[in-house]
Amino acid sequence: MRTLSILGSTGSIGTQTLEVCRRNPDDFKVAGLACGADTDTLYEQIVEFMPRVVSVADSVAAKALSSRLKKENIGTEVLCGEEGSIAVASLPECDTCVGAIVGLAGMMPVYRAILAGKDIALANKETLVAGGDVIMPLIKQSGVALLPVDSEHCAIWQCLWGEKRSNLDRILITASGGPFRGMKRSELMNVSVEKALAHPTWKMGGKITIDSSTMMNKGLEVIEAHHLFDIDVDRIDIVVHPQSVIHSMIRLCDGSVLGQMGKPSMILPIMVALYYPERGPRLLEEFDPFCEKCNNLTFERCDGDVFGLVPLAYKAGRAGGILPAVMNAANEVAVHAFLDGKIGFLDIEKSVKSVYSEFEDTNLYWKSHSMTIEDIIACDKEARIKTSEIVGL
Repeated sequence: MRTLSILGSTGSIGTQTLEVCRRNPDDFKVAGLACGADTDTLYEQIVEFMPRVVSVADSVAAKALSSRLKKENIGTEVLCGEEGSIAVASLPECDTCVGAIVGLAGMMPVYRAILAGKDIALANKETLVAGGDVIMPLIKQSGVALLPVDSEHCAIWQCLWGEKRSNLDRILITASGGPFRGMKRSELMNVSVEKALAHPTWKMGGKITIDSSTMMNKGLEVIEAHHLFDIDVDRIDIVVHPQSVIHSMIRLCDGSVLGQMGKPSMILPIMVALYYPERGPRLLEEFDPFCEKCNNLTFERCDGDVFGLVPLAYKAGRAGGILPAVMNAANEVAVHAFLDGKIGFLDIEKSVKSVYSEFEDTNLYWKSHSMTIEDIIACDKEARIKTSEIVGL
């Protein structure tokens, strides 16, 4: 039995992780949960799973939840803020921390969980995008397992099982193409928030969905795969595959291509990570190779001229240092500004590129030093301030 702490328990990955726990109660115990401010959902999770400790990012919401639990004689301890999330991630009785807090806010709790010797089921891209140069050496040093939950990276991971890493030639990360696949750049000038949130395949949170519409999510995944699988970013290709049947592929040195196929659901990659190295029971309907989606599997190149954040992500991945963290921070701020109606859709890319360029000259300094997690957080904060000034927040 795995004992879990789940960071981001009220979000898409968190709720689906709890669905896996719900349907396999003999295999998983939930000891800790952490969320942002959705205490109504968290309350329901507490009543069902009875974790020992929970944390809420918002202190006012945490206090209200604590009072509610005391009135109902529910003994779950309620913490708040980053320190609360860190405490949940590091619970002594937990062996596995599910990192599903969106954005850089999820990095420090995961970092501390690694220091505490916890295996990490990682759904948070930004932890490795911004902190991969620190996190990956720490993973090796600590001897903990890093279990990819992101659909594409879980697929790549599965394709590599049993293969010598020296046989790996290229990684082929698939992408649905998002809601604006095939559109010209001029057609993106007046994109509304509603259209950008209308993803054709996946149901995700707002920030991740916008990243999919700009294709930044694939740029982040390239950098994440670079760290996870110790491969140069220029040996990672983005392949637009609108049917979302093949979740990613690898090409081996002899030209063989292996791919992982399945339904577009996060339940399976969550289960693969949590049951590793075994396989869990089937929770989804059987994959049907004769379904309509499988009748015509297509593949397209990602258009970097239309989706300009993709080539920027490759550039940041090659450069390393603080630039991936800067790019990620600027993107987070710009995406939220777009969701709030402060800037236009193409202004996301414009803002990120502007902030990125301001940090390029100082990157050599950072690369010549041994960066710490605190250095990354400091650069992230500075990049957020500069981006907020640009977008008028």
